[in-house]
Amino acid sequence: MALAHDIQKRIQPLFPGLMGVEIKEATPDRIVATMLVRPDLCTAGGICHGGAYMALADTVGAVGTIVNLPAGARTTTIESKTNFLGAAAVNTRVTAESAPLHRGKTTQVWQTMIRNEAGKLCAVVTQTQMVLPA
Repeated sequence: MALAHDIQKRIQPLFPGLMGVEIKEATPDRIVATMLVRPDLCTAGGICHGGAYMALADTVGAVGTIVNLPAGARTTTIESKTNFLGAAAVNTRVTAESAPLHRGKTTQVWQTMIRNEAGKLCAVVTQTQMVLPA
């Protein structure tokens, strides 16, 4: 839990903090975060905007990579693919759970499942992170 707290402090002043992303769990094998679907993160229909799903997933995938980086290395997203499968209504909370598919020396691939409060799968995001040497 301490690692999740430390990561939360790092992201709070950045875009994920602005979106309201809350890191709940951060281990080398699993990242879990939640986000309140606020009106300003929605489409005109009062459902979570696809870009908000993507930004949430990009955050948790990057956090997963950061947790697995060698000392001094950094990362950047080089590819992301999203399937939109369901909706999350305004004023509800979504949960993103990310797990590694590949953890190599130069790239890592993370898959994130985003679910609404009812547990319905809303989006599946697969992203590739480049590992940049120190």
